[in-house]
Amino acid sequence: MKLPTIDDLSKPITSLEGTAGPVQNSTADLKPRGGSYVCGDTSVPLWRKTVFDVLKDTAAEFGHRDAAIFCEHDVRWSWSDLLQKCDDLASGLLAVGLAPGDRVGIWSPNRPEWLLMQFATARVGIILVNINPSYRVYELEYALNKSGCKALVLAEQFKTSDYVDMLRELAPEIDNSEPGQLNAARLKSLRTVIVTSDKAADGFFAFGDILKLAGPAHRQRLDEISTSLDPDDPINIQFTSGTTGSPKGATLTHYNIVNNARFVAATMRFSQADRLCIPVPLYHCFGMVMGTLGCATTGAAMVFPAEAFDAASTLKAVSDERCTALFGVPTMFVAMLEAPEFADSDFASLRTGCMAGAPCPIEIMKRVVGEMNMREVTIAYGMTETSPVSFQSHADDPLDKRVSTVGRIHPHVEVKAIGKDGKVVPVGDAGELCTRGYSVMRGYWDDDERTAETIDSAGWMHTGDLATIDAEGYCAIVGRVKDMLIRGGENIYPREVEEFLFTHPKVAEVQVFGVPDKKYGEEVCAWIVLKPGEKADEEEIREFCRGQIAHFKVPRHIRFREELPMTVTGKPQKFIMRDEMIKELAN
Repeated sequence: MKLPTIDDLSKPITSLEGTAGPVQNSTADLKPRGGSYVCGDTSVPLWRKTVFDVLKDTAAEFGHRDAAIFCEHDVRWSWSDLLQKCDDLASGLLAVGLAPGDRVGIWSPNRPEWLLMQFATARVGIILVNINPSYRVYELEYALNKSGCKALVLAEQFKTSDYVDMLRELAPEIDNSEPGQLNAARLKSLRTVIVTSDKAADGFFAFGDILKLAGPAHRQRLDEISTSLDPDDPINIQFTSGTTGSPKGATLTHYNIVNNARFVAATMRFSQADRLCIPVPLYHCFGMVMGTLGCATTGAAMVFPAEAFDAASTLKAVSDERCTALFGVPTMFVAMLEAPEFADSDFASLRTGCMAGAPCPIEIMKRVVGEMNMREVTIAYGMTETSPVSFQSHADDPLDKRVSTVGRIHPHVEVKAIGKDGKVVPVGDAGELCTRGYSVMRGYWDDDERTAETIDSAGWMHTGDLATIDAEGYCAIVGRVKDMLIRGGENIYPREVEEFLFTHPKVAEVQVFGVPDKKYGEEVCAWIVLKPGEKADEEEIREFCRGQIAHFKVPRHIRFREELPMTVTGKPQKFIMRDEMIKELAN
């Protein structure tokens, strides 16, 4: 289809009623009420829709318009195309024996198949399990078994990772299995493995074959199943690193993510005229909720520059596809601003977008607004467990508020900041941020204990972040209660890395913490005490990590100590370790 012209993109945006819905009617209503407590606007009703309902409605209204463009794969689908392909895939999934409530893993970078899986699984009530493309064997095994995945869709490879070989390492039985009949000792639930290639190895289905597999009976079941689904049904599991070791599977419903996507898009004033560039990964809420589903609520086009972030390909996609909006974590914007291709890029069509995942330096924000024409760029804050966004700045907020805060409360969400006594702190004081409302997850999959530790009896989700809420309702994140570090937008919980390092036969004690880094914000540092008589060097530890945990979790700084600083009661004093490392690295 013909791309919109710059004149088309500069026309005033019409009312979002019927798509994303209007944003808050009155900012006065967003001010704190009785201390650091805020409640979002409730004048616009929440949608009682499934993910497929959203796709179906949008395809009916904007069927001929661009829905998804995958630049690297030379794929361009309209909303009608996307709907048809999702029906083909959904019926194919039924044909291989999958049913509503089954879990299916997706282990892939940003490929067309990822997007199809998101909507096709939602069509028939299959729960999609997002698996980080950086996961290695150790993490993949845990995620598949914890969620009880009956099927896995995986890319052949990504960068240096050979996914097929890693799957074979976990399930060597696949080479002697018929497709769909896997019975692996280490992966008890997994039966079907689908690879995103034209030709599949023994034991695997090829993705293209699944699209052609269904018969009339499978297709006839689609509408019957879709109409039986409830918006409160779980539809997505996203693994987040845990403070007590193993990752936790945040379980999200249609109701959670449809409404959150809708309000994120509305805050950016999205309409069917918009074209969103999505270089952020689909396995994160940033990509698959704020990005793809946000576009689906409005009819805006999704543009995927490449399988993974690359500054040059992102800049080219923005120019070639006349994108009006761009997503990214701050480090992505820094990379684009510093790229050689930046000077020759065309930003005339850009107007908005979203930065999230890490704090944004004010100078970077000024350059994004001034040099990339993103005059209405927003900042968002949230977490996977809240679908994800709770706070977002508005297009017309002052620049200093868009940088020093994470904006104001989203519609239909309550937030409070509490002290150690559990009571709401005064306006402007720091307290732990707690969220309640439609966006709070169902819980952690198959983990009632850790769910109860996070969501209290009154329904408040305890984020672990320290925040202040000012007199106008703007929220600023000032620290973390939980021992988490953020490296380039990736949340890393030290305990998870520590528990893996404890499996090294030479390690007696280990503490992992973050230290400041100019490029990534924070880097991972490990202090290790070896067992008596053992010797090891930094490279040995890193080599032990490679292929087993995600690359961003592998400690950059490793130090060996005779003992670790502890309190009288035996608790590690990470602040001492961190201060010593900062001094050492500064010299």
